[in-house]
Amino acid sequence: MILVATPSYASDKINGVRIWPAPDSTRVVLDLSGPADFSYFQLSNPQRLVIDLNNTKLATSLNGLAKDAQIITKVRKSTPKRKGSTRLVLDLVKKIEPMLFALPPAGPYGNRLVIDLLDKEEKVEKAKRVIETDRDIVIAIDAGHGGEDPGSIGRAGTFEKHVTLSLAKKIEALINKEKGLKAVLTRTGDYYLDLNKRTKKARESGAELLISVHADAFTTPGPHGASVWVQSNKRATTEVGRSLERKEEHSQLLGGVAEAIKDTTTEEYLMRTFIDLSMDHSRDQGFTVAYAVLDELKKVTSLHQRKPQSASLGVLKSPDIPSILVEGGFISNPKEEKMLTNAWQQNRLANAIVNAVKKHFKKRPPEGTLYAKLHRSVQHKVRPGESLSLVAQNYKVSVSSLKSANSLKNDVIRVGQVLSIPQS
Repeated sequence: MILVATPSYASDKINGVRIWPAPDSTRVVLDLSGPADFSYFQLSNPQRLVIDLNNTKLATSLNGLAKDAQIITKVRKSTPKRKGSTRLVLDLVKKIEPMLFALPPAGPYGNRLVIDLLDKEEKVEKAKRVIETDRDIVIAIDAGHGGEDPGSIGRAGTFEKHVTLSLAKKIEALINKEKGLKAVLTRTGDYYLDLNKRTKKARESGAELLISVHADAFTTPGPHGASVWVQSNKRATTEVGRSLERKEEHSQLLGGVAEAIKDTTTEEYLMRTFIDLSMDHSRDQGFTVAYAVLDELKKVTSLHQRKPQSASLGVLKSPDIPSILVEGGFISNPKEEKMLTNAWQQNRLANAIVNAVKKHFKKRPPEGTLYAKLHRSVQHKVRPGESLSLVAQNYKVSVSSLKSANSLKNDVIRVGQVLSIPQS
């Protein structure tokens, strides 16, 4: 018997390497021709992450990959432990916590190996909600998808992640122009942020409302129009249970209440009660904002749903922050895909959302905020002989603003009726 040694060849290829930098993490994605067969280890002095891909050949350039990454200084090739394999080395500026996982083909992507580098030393200052006079109302704006997650893709090749970030930045700019309101973005660039981090960032910023911006999609081009989603009862019940399990979050969710009932014999029961109440309040406020947003959106675009829709969506999970998800239109509809990428239409959508937010908080300004000081209305009880125009004249406001503040459909008022007098 004659044994012939045949050379081994790499059957898989690394066709591309992409880096998505984020403020407190960096994601590296290897585009592969087949399923990832990998192992990795770390080295120090200097810090390096070494990744071995078995039976794999490098078929792309590594030059200049790390130019925009703060954690990575260089991505390079090294000598593999086996022939026909590839060893990649990520030179790092500090010690990191790596998370590596393989992804199967999905959407426009094939097989991938994802490397998440989490900056353990990143100091994230937690903004605590302090009850002080004239504080701003903080509103978190969440641009859906990002980085490795493109979201839905339009027929003309538009990525939802680009539409949502552009729209979110327009909303942020408009909110920050309003005295007494402050907007914060959950993501500021094209990088991936998981759902837990989105709500965590909103909470750390002291947000009193979370608005997640998306673009809808369907398998056919017909469906069109905007819609607004709120948390479902099922999601609410699930999150109450999860919040009870995460004891380290109790003080964040319930403030001083958590300390007051700590170590009592009925602690779990009381925790559930208070978190339940908090969740109910958040859902009620979410529905109120959702209706206000729909009322404004119908002025600038068609509506897919005329009432708020409820669903078990991960981003609408916070028990303590009222949250809504706004679908600006269908990116799968060619006409709306063009509209969603049009700056003029994006401005109209952003204005509609911000107008709804302003109207909501003018009617319900949180205690201790500048908005409460500026917009809390005066109450007037209608006396015999008074008309709507006379009341308006006496308080130096317009009849139309008086009607709007009191949801009046005509100029008829009755004796004893209590009217809210807008202050601006």
